[in-house]
Amino acid sequence: MRQRIVAPARLEGEIGLPGDKSISHRAALLNSMATGTAQVTNFCVGDDRSSMLRCLRGLHVDIEHEHSPTGDETQDRFIVHGQGLEGLSEPDEILASGNSGTTMRLVSGLLASRPFFSVITGDESLRSRPMDRIVRPLQEMGARVMGRGGGSKAPLAFRGGGLHGIDYQMPVASAQLKSCLLIAGLSAQGQTIVREPAATRDHTERMLEAMGADVERDGLRIAVRPSDLTAIDVRVPGDISSAAFWLVAGLCHPNARILVQGVGLNPTRAGIIDALQDMGAGDGLTLVNERVEGGEPVADLLVTSTELSAIELGGDAIPILQDEIPVLAVAACFASGTTVIRDAQELRVKESDRIDTTVTELARLGANIEAREDGMVIHGTGRLNGGPCRSHGDHRLAMSLGIAGLLADGETVVHDADDVGVSYSEFWQHLSHICDNEGPDSQRS
Repeated sequence: MRQRIVAPARLEGEIGLPGDKSISHRAALLNSMATGTAQVTNFCVGDDRSSMLRCLRGLHVDIEHEHSPTGDETQDRFIVHGQGLEGLSEPDEILASGNSGTTMRLVSGLLASRPFFSVITGDESLRSRPMDRIVRPLQEMGARVMGRGGGSKAPLAFRGGGLHGIDYQMPVASAQLKSCLLIAGLSAQGQTIVREPAATRDHTERMLEAMGADVERDGLRIAVRPSDLTAIDVRVPGDISSAAFWLVAGLCHPNARILVQGVGLNPTRAGIIDALQDMGAGDGLTLVNERVEGGEPVADLLVTSTELSAIELGGDAIPILQDEIPVLAVAACFASGTTVIRDAQELRVKESDRIDTTVTELARLGANIEAREDGMVIHGTGRLNGGPCRSHGDHRLAMSLGIAGLLADGETVVHDADDVGVSYSEFWQHLSHICDNEGPDSQRS
């Protein structure tokens, strides 16, 4: 699909987001491992949701999907009938995680602990991404796992069970790696300790604590002991990674007022808020109706047009806003001065090489931007020019280019625009909604 976008005279409207993908995945997975029945509402939408649910059902977990009478996917209910870890059974077929790295890495922690044979794979993109960072520590725990490239790439085959706890210093800050090991540690003999080099999203720890697991947190040290989980109902807050697109659009467009509703503001995820405030968002980005839902901080975000300034971004800030860097690069194009993003080499092993693809595609639209090995440098010019660009199979890049099109002079055409379906299937409809009836046209080819 090709998406055509022309910048409107005004951006205005309210947007309700799909559920946070990270929390949705953990709610489904951990409740599947628990005893009891749980309801998960405002589950994330898109292909990644299907990947996680498909893998769990492949392990013979009974998950019902009750559709909303209004047809709104975000109002659907998923009922997870957990039977405890011992109730999971050997899959009949290879488990397919699609393009979802979260699914593959978290489910691998579960498969390593179960006393049966299993194989998990992904699409062509995911099969090219590194898996040795989870394979090596799982093998240290006693897991029998094999994969292509000496265990570095999927498909991964497990003959699970018989794990023992380890004390592991993570080489990189990765919530997926941390969660994989904590999930495996629930069934390992003794204590499993994971030490982070920098703070990453803590949804797994929060949910494990709520479900009764024996978890201990002390700064960057997280320990888990063998535990039985009790199922809990979860209402998933809106995904802040999805909110980031509308925040950048509202701040950078010269005539905008957008209210983004029900956004999860977990401190380990809210790096985009801090980055935009550092760029001078100020009163242009306001938290409204702050509350706590399911143990997670939530608020509505009101965003209006504001002049931004360049920043330097690196170090501990990077792990908690990796997914937002492509759209943050769009914001940097409209900020005065030169923005430097460093320490972000992890972006090179995402759905695309997000450093090269972001730089290449924004340069097509007239950005003064250059790639570095661990990031990029963006010289703010205050404008972009419409033109053809493509997603490179990366949902977040596709959406970032859509926001660039809302701000660019002339017409922007995003090729393979339906890649947004991986995480945010309603993105283009929401973009059209805030364009004050001057929104984009879609053309399939």
